[in-house]
Amino acid sequence: VKKMIKDMIIKLMEEANEETEHKGWCDGELGANKVQRESKTEDVNTLTAQADQLTADIAKLSQELADLAQEITELDAAVAEATEIRTKEKAKNEATIADAKAAQEAVKSALAVLKEFYAKAAEATALMQQPSAMDDAPETFDSSFKGQQAEGGGVVGMLEVIASDFARLESDTTAAEESAAQEYKTFSSDSAVDRATKAAETDNMEKLKTRKDGELTTTKKDLKGAQGELDAALAYYDKLKPSCVDSGVSYEERVQRREAEIQSLQEALKKIGRAHV
Repeated sequence: VKKMIKDMIIKLMEEANEETEHKGWCDGELGANKVQRESKTEDVNTLTAQADQLTADIAKLSQELADLAQEITELDAAVAEATEIRTKEKAKNEATIADAKAAQEAVKSALAVLKEFYAKAAEATALMQQPSAMDDAPETFDSSFKGQQAEGGGVVGMLEVIASDFARLESDTTAAEESAAQEYKTFSSDSAVDRATKAAETDNMEKLKTRKDGELTTTKKDLKGAQGELDAALAYYDKLKPSCVDSGVSYEERVQRREAEIQSLQEALKKIGRAHV
């Protein structure tokens, strides 16, 4: 009986040593695993946030690039329309100016002819109205050409007004053409600057988007790696739990019970020894 009790005490002490070693091993493994789980969880959270931000940035840049492309398209269309209108307007103005000049030349020539004609007619009338020896000439010849001179003056005046109108038309059209040409030049210049600015913005945004696309690819790759390491750490923790965490009774309680059991066996051994004596 004494031998059996001693063997039991030895066995319990060996179990205590083994459990102490196991406890040390568990503490080390659980500690390292906790650090790994916390570190990788932080990495996963950080990389997830970075990926989300990059995704949002890329989406925003894509929209801004689409907006810029639309604005450039609309600007090009506006310039093309303005150019077409300016070309037609210029051709019309030039034709109007040419017609006004030609009309002025025609009226000028007509005026010269009429003035010369009426000047000669006035001389003829003056000669015919001089006193004559023929006292019995009909009274109807006293003012043969006076009425026609007055009518001639009215025609000349009308032609001079027409010439003035054509001159004003030429002047007004020339001024309108110069104003329209300057306005188109300003619009074209401003549009060219605006387009160049938008093109530069587009180029910068495309470069930024390309860089962020690369960063997102790298971030997703790192995230996948960090998630894999976290999954491995969680799986190892699940493997440790049965023997290191979920044993039902805490290590301290097991130590106390085992010490109590050893103490009881030792006391029993002592009693057996005294009884034998």
